[in-house]
Amino acid sequence: MSGAGLTIEDVQDRKRRFNASAQVRMLELAAKELRDDCFGFHLARGFELGEIGLLYYVMASSERLADAVRNAERYCAINNEGVRLRVSLERTFAIGFEYLNIDRLSDHHHMEFWLVTLVRICRTLTSSRLAPKQIKLRHFRPETPPDVRSHLGCEIDFAAESDEISFPAPIGALPVVGADVHLNKLLLQYANEALSNRAPRRAGIRSHVEDQIAQLLPHGKANAPEIARRLGMSRRTLARALSAEGATFSDVLEMLRQALAKRYLRERELPISEIAWLLGYSEISSFTHAFARWTGLTPKAFRNSKDVR
Repeated sequence: MSGAGLTIEDVQDRKRRFNASAQVRMLELAAKELRDDCFGFHLARGFELGEIGLLYYVMASSERLADAVRNAERYCAINNEGVRLRVSLERTFAIGFEYLNIDRLSDHHHMEFWLVTLVRICRTLTSSRLAPKQIKLRHFRPETPPDVRSHLGCEIDFAAESDEISFPAPIGALPVVGADVHLNKLLLQYANEALSNRAPRRAGIRSHVEDQIAQLLPHGKANAPEIARRLGMSRRTLARALSAEGATFSDVLEMLRQALAKRYLRERELPISEIAWLLGYSEISSFTHAFARWTGLTPKAFRNSKDVR
């Protein structure tokens, strides 16, 4: 808890809210202490869903699964300031995740906790063993852990361009077992009141820039002009928008590369030459020099160190 900037008193006070960054950090540290590389997956399987509180009961009293997930999309800010849901019912029944004011690349277990929790909720609400059609996560793993694959019923596409769970389209029409229209109307009133008491927050330009950089790095096109073009603005406008958030494009690029490099080096199956390519370096030597500047270690020395974070 200390490593995440929390105290025992913080945890014991059930009315106190933890910021999302502290949640992410605490799960990462707990996973390391427990030596459980799938801690987020495992943690999500065992807790009582009712502990989620008002948001869960709004979902559980909804008429159909699509209604329940739409309500989660609208009211998830009640429970978490760092992650928002986005729901699509067009070609598939898809639930995506959007991070706000958090470095997505710093997270591993927090996102995996969200993933399994949402699948659990969908299964519980419909009283069925739903299996996702596809799961995509932006962080890297060499493969889906066998027990996780067995639990979810499908493989996970890691190092993807987005964080998303998708089910076959008809799944959204499934009725929620125990739906209560009258209770749902009452709970929606409470949820609207709770939501109105929280200031609205949106993803800043930095998060959008980071998304674009992550996609373009392996292609060697992660530069300010190209990303400005993709975001529909001029390079000067992009620079001003980042400056308003206290950042520059070069700072964002460097910090993202550093975070990705450390994440990739944890995966010992990935050759350092491939990591250099994934980060947009044409030469291994360029990556080595940059990494030594960031950490004081070569990539190989960092990978072999006892305290790889």
